[in-house]
Amino acid sequence: MHLPPAIGRFNKAVTNPVQRLWAPHLPPYAMVEHVGRKSGRTYATPVTAWVDGDRVSIILTYGRDTDWVRNVRAAGSFGLTRRSRSHRVVEARVIPSDSPDVARSARLPARLFDSVLIGRIID
Repeated sequence: MHLPPAIGRFNKAVTNPVQRLWAPHLPPYAMVEHVGRKSGRTYATPVTAWVDGDRVSIILTYGRDTDWVRNVRAAGSFGLTRRSRSHRVVEARVIPSDSPDVARSARLPARLFDSVLIGRIID
């Protein structure tokens, strides 16, 4: 399952600007910093992210075909700000939500959705 596109458009225009104020500081929320594939512009997208050691799992509530996921997959890496700390994440890939590679603390909420983006924190 994933949330309907109409909710995504609403959140992008209304909710995300507000979430950008607190998401980088309040887990499990975080900010993904990524660069547009075509525009080269830098974007910051609020997400829910769980960290397990040097691995991060981000539940893809709108599916694997959103712009930010396609940007991250094209680049192979992205910035992540969580608990007011900035990290670099590499080896970004999308996996099924029932995969054992999903961070342990994210497994229960991940069951509600189809996919999870995982990566390795290098700093």
